[in-house]
Amino acid sequence: MTSSVDQLIALLDLEVLELNIYRGRNRDIGTGRVFGGQVLAQALVAARRTLAKPWEAHSIHGYFILPGDLAAPIVYFVDRLRDGGSFATRRVTAIQHGKAIFNLSASFHAEQAGLEHQTEAPDAPPPESLRPELEFIRAQADRIPAEVRGVLTQDRPIDFRPVEPGDVLDPEPGPPTRTSWFRVMDRLPDDPILHQASLAYVSDYTVLSTVLRTHGLTVRSPSVQVASLDHSLWFHRPFRADEWLLYRVDSPVAAGGRGFARGSIFTREGALVASVAQEGLTRYRK
Repeated sequence: MTSSVDQLIALLDLEVLELNIYRGRNRDIGTGRVFGGQVLAQALVAARRTLAKPWEAHSIHGYFILPGDLAAPIVYFVDRLRDGGSFATRRVTAIQHGKAIFNLSASFHAEQAGLEHQTEAPDAPPPESLRPELEFIRAQADRIPAEVRGVLTQDRPIDFRPVEPGDVLDPEPGPPTRTSWFRVMDRLPDDPILHQASLAYVSDYTVLSTVLRTHGLTVRSPSVQVASLDHSLWFHRPFRADEWLLYRVDSPVAAGGRGFARGSIFTREGALVASVAQEGLTRYRK
């Protein structure tokens, strides 16, 4: 197993401080603050740790309150709101420096049979025919500011294969859609929460960048201020995060200084396993 995947597993292995209280470490991905997908994934793990039954999450809804400090660990407080016959509900508050930086509502469900249907997966070339996104970034390393070059070109635990690759540093305006394959680089243990948390971690990638793509901007463009405001994720079916998954994101609207995007995640066989929705701050800097 690669060291970057080991680091991802360690990132999701929270330290127990007390009953219902956990502590997580941080990983710098070059944004200058804690990556939202990391907090989302760790909060999900904290919530799942408080369940005695082997139920998995079917939906999580989070609000980003303050930017996370990379230099300080994050403490997660879990409220056990309800344990019912087939559903359990948890509320998680992430704390740094005595202040809430994020909160999460999570619902867990016993496996049950019911109605089934889904939309079809979009057409996409197989991931083996596409170049890893990290190759595109490393090929442009001389254009990356020196202070973040090492972080942005570091090994990743996730292998992203964009279907429509472009200039990741200075993109041309394009349609508000983005399609990419992804998977964890090496085999993960079978624990379902590890796969759900890994997908939660990945689900925060490419969402706001899809909003910005229409305008030829990136999260590093100096003219705009960009930050995740909220993030929702629904799990529909079991899956493995270490097998190829297709992530299709589209942004139907940006208005009032906020951009909205939604995503669907499919297995290679075309099964829809998760849905994503996020609103983010996308306003011009003064």
